[in-house]
Amino acid sequence: MQNQAPAPPRHRSPFVAAFLSFLFPGLGQAYAGFVMRGLAFAAPMILLLALLAGLLSTKATRDGLLAQLTSPTVLLLVLVADLLLLAYRLVAIVDAFRVAAYVEGASRAPAGGLSRPRLSVAPLAFLGLLAVLLVTPILHVGVARYDLLAYDVVTSITGDQGDNGGGPSDSASASTSASPTGQSSASPSSAASVSPIPQWNGKERLNILLVGVDQRPGDITFNTDTMIVASIDPVTKQVAMLSLPRDTEGVPLPSSWPAARYFANGVYPAKINSLWVNARDNPGLYPFPGNSASQKANRGYQALKGALGTLYGLNIQYYVSVNFEGFQQAVDELGGVTVDVQMPVTDNHMPIPDSRAVNLYIPAGIQHMDGTAALAYARARHASSDFDRAQRQQRVILSLRQQTDIASLLDFNRLQQLATDLKTAIHTDIPADLFPQLVGLGQDLDLTNLRSLVFTPPRYAVECNNPAASCYYSLTAKVPQIRQAVRSIFNISPQLAASRLQLDAEGATVEVLNGSGSAGQAATVAAWLQYLGMNAEVSTINGGRADRLDYPQTVITVYNGAESELPETVRVLQAQFGVTVQTKDDPAIKTDKFILITTGTATPKFTVPAQ
Repeated sequence: MQNQAPAPPRHRSPFVAAFLSFLFPGLGQAYAGFVMRGLAFAAPMILLLALLAGLLSTKATRDGLLAQLTSPTVLLLVLVADLLLLAYRLVAIVDAFRVAAYVEGASRAPAGGLSRPRLSVAPLAFLGLLAVLLVTPILHVGVARYDLLAYDVVTSITGDQGDNGGGPSDSASASTSASPTGQSSASPSSAASVSPIPQWNGKERLNILLVGVDQRPGDITFNTDTMIVASIDPVTKQVAMLSLPRDTEGVPLPSSWPAARYFANGVYPAKINSLWVNARDNPGLYPFPGNSASQKANRGYQALKGALGTLYGLNIQYYVSVNFEGFQQAVDELGGVTVDVQMPVTDNHMPIPDSRAVNLYIPAGIQHMDGTAALAYARARHASSDFDRAQRQQRVILSLRQQTDIASLLDFNRLQQLATDLKTAIHTDIPADLFPQLVGLGQDLDLTNLRSLVFTPPRYAVECNNPAASCYYSLTAKVPQIRQAVRSIFNISPQLAASRLQLDAEGATVEVLNGSGSAGQAATVAAWLQYLGMNAEVSTINGGRADRLDYPQTVITVYNGAESELPETVRVLQAQFGVTVQTKDDPAIKTDKFILITTGTATPKFTVPAQ
């Protein structure tokens, strides 16, 4: 019997093997007949794809993965992993080429020869290999561009955290002398330092100061016209936004600061929107030393955090500063924002970037705004007030948060321009490695029950506007009322919180007279109405006693046509007392939006809950 002739060696193209391993590592080796070698090369890629499939299988894990990509550390790890993956793919391609060339050489070797097959490859195959090797890095370069762009943004908008103190819990001692102009004679090196507020631990209430600044090109100072504290309960996911009007005076400073001992009664004597500049230029009064530009700016922001934290009774851990011009450009890159405009907005002196004033009109209803319109909507005030403006600013922030989808920003050109805008628009002292945790928290917030407070007069401040008496427009903060409102904001229903906001905006003045003779009834009713959100006091008329003491029912009188401006106030009063309000014209009543309540024997007995 003749022996069967051995099967001739298979012909395998090295270029095809290289191309197959370009498509998926290990395919080229399997094509060349080295199946186990191919599996060894394919295994890392299979494991990686399985891991990614698991991470992307649900929205929660996808969002978590995107959140992690805001960490500089994670971004650097992604860059390293991208380079290692590139190197692994290049090795797989070259190895597939070599083993296929080996097989091809073996197919051409003389039968029965004992010499090792020569790796003889056609020049065109080498050119094909070179082309594959040049194409392979393209995807990896794209990933690296995204990665480096994101790294540049997150490291550019955040600076050194430095002394992160300034809240009510600060404790420090220092001595300094100040000149009559308020400029401290202490050198920067002698300025006190404070115990920093601990970094947020993920469990306690998180408070972030949002500062809006109108800093023109070339300016190094500015007033802080928007000051909103976002307070977040990480357990219940509830959010409160606290807005302080820029004209507020009498804001208390932390007692440990030299400025608290320098200024009378430990309060900042000027409008709060000037505190940033005052702190910037007075290192001896504020315990955040340094004279570099960044240190001066940091001193201004830390002073705002400390002052507002003391006013509210909160530890304000971080700040985020937003430049108006950069905000406008960023909104444009996001494709605009849709806002539910509650009331028409008009402003006949609305400034625009070239310093001209234009007439602004934004009608009520659902409006889609570009960056210019959104900024104008948030800033307009000449035909309304700072109080209405604060509510509009909160509404724009909330709308942007609800409508921005991180995954929609992956177009590189769009992301690149947005990154440029964010770098010029935003600065913060939030540590960059905390970004993923905050992004994850932001995705879970309960924004349907947002609590909002604007600290308006007369409930939260005393308004003064009498130039004849050298009293130009200002608001003096009612500190106890503000702190009480902040303490209780998460302990009330969303419906009550929304009603309080509307009652504050309407600004009625309510006085209560005792018409039943029941001891303390007027005071109890006034306290209840204050709890509901009204500016209510026992009347000074006749010592708080009505013209008689036998009123059977509560009588509510709204004077001089104010009922048309007080829809929520009228609704709440009628619901609480079960009576219909009366209207009356009386030229002797000079108080705007005045309501007089006379209690009776059937007036409900109210009890203000402990807060």
